[in-house]
Amino acid sequence: MTKLASLAVALSLVGACMAGAIAVAADEKVDVNGTWDVQIDIAGQQGKPVFTFKQDGDKLTGKYKGQFGEADVTGKLKGNEIEFSFEAQGAKIVYTGTVDKDTMKGKADYAGQATGEWTAKKQAK
Repeated sequence: MTKLASLAVALSLVGACMAGAIAVAADEKVDVNGTWDVQIDIAGQQGKPVFTFKQDGDKLTGKYKGQFGEADVTGKLKGNEIEFSFEAQGAKIVYTGTVDKDTMKGKADYAGQATGEWTAKKQAK
């Protein structure tokens, strides 16, 4: 076999392996069911709310517990991108971000009045 033919075979095998790995990764479902401890920083003000999520496909429901009391949460999950919101004191608070197994991170918008960054870690069962 010539060097060029050997290289072509090797590259096709690498491509097939990568395609298989990507297919496996695509089949892995992101699971946010459970309780998440969040740390958020908004203009130097820190908070530590707790969110509990129930996931049904790409739909999220749950509860917020934190500085604003308790509130119902709704949201969606597409791939590893998450968005969820709740209302507190007449204002809609929206969190957007990404999920990586048992951690999340992103940005929050407090009714257009303030924004911040957040991280979250899933509580062990």
